[in-house]
Amino acid sequence: MNSPPQHHGVRTVTLRAGPRRRATLMRVVIAPDSFKGSATAAAVAAALADGWRSVRPDDELLLAPMADGGEGTLDTVAAASARSTRMPVVVTGPQGRSVPAEWLLLEEPDGTRTGLVELALCSGLELLDEFAPDTAHTLGFGQAISAALKHGVDRLMLALGGSASSDGGAGALVALGARLRDAAGQPVPLGNAGLARITAVDWSSLVPLPADGAVLLSDVDNPLLGERGAIAVFGAQKGVRTDRADAAESALARFADVLRDNPGRALPEMPGAGAAGGTGFGMLAWGATMHSGARTIAATIGLPASIQGADLVITGEGRFDGQSAGGKAPVEVVRLARGSEVRCALVAGRIDAPPTGFGSAVSLTELAGSSVASRARPLHWLREAGRRLALE
Repeated sequence: MNSPPQHHGVRTVTLRAGPRRRATLMRVVIAPDSFKGSATAAAVAAALADGWRSVRPDDELLLAPMADGGEGTLDTVAAASARSTRMPVVVTGPQGRSVPAEWLLLEEPDGTRTGLVELALCSGLELLDEFAPDTAHTLGFGQAISAALKHGVDRLMLALGGSASSDGGAGALVALGARLRDAAGQPVPLGNAGLARITAVDWSSLVPLPADGAVLLSDVDNPLLGERGAIAVFGAQKGVRTDRADAAESALARFADVLRDNPGRALPEMPGAGAAGGTGFGMLAWGATMHSGARTIAATIGLPASIQGADLVITGEGRFDGQSAGGKAPVEVVRLARGSEVRCALVAGRIDAPPTGFGSAVSLTELAGSSVASRARPLHWLREAGRRLALE
């Protein structure tokens, strides 16, 4: 296997050999995101901790699994929040059949109630039997939001990652009371292809935002349309073929044109409008506001305070690449670490971009000898990564 590129200023600890014991005990914060398709954030953190303890059993380890608005966000917040309750709900999945889902109720000491809804649990890729780029939709996401509103939450946090569709959030808006009509005054079909027929939208039955608003949690800042838009960048992940890309883009453009007088005054070029197949745009049109998912989750789980006074922070994700800088969890963790003058190490399944700002970087692909081998035994190689970092 060819050796991966070595990035100037970053130690690739997989190439080090031999222990170098520190004389004093350390306080280490382990705050990774999930390794998509391989391990949850909690499992990643536990495996890294096991590897570290095999070398330095007496160090203080604080496990703080992270998320950035993608899959696993609800689990991450629930694990870190003592005053949280999982609220079961049955919604219409992205292909039309009923699926069990849940949203999270967070209760603050002052009585404020926040509802966290994760799109991936209601309208995500994992709920598809096969790609359905023309007809997959976000109706279930909107139904879960509606359930939280009916429960009486004061605020919403909406995690946008992992969408199965490119419907611009149209399905979610329909669930919230918007009426999307064609030239004959009939409801347009759900899904991206149906947006090509939209001529008007009736907002009169749209449910209002909760009293303290709705915050969108996203790990991307892409606009709705264009070369950095939902179809160009993320369409293939949802099954949009090259020969259908122009039609899918045109459908979103038509949707944006018809929604130009939306309640939230959202514009298709707004950062994050292209998140989750354009669901960011639909929710902005409702009146929600876009926030960094990683930054919001870090604050919600108290990560900034945990990092203060630490000797090392370890973070990671399945693939560290050019999109990571757009708002992924590891970049937010290293930002917090730098602010507290704490060294930060990166562990990733693959490292395909210079890990700027990290003191050390470990690639599981390099450790295992290939990406196939690392994916076959991710927890084993994560434990080995933790061991190598402890030896550094």
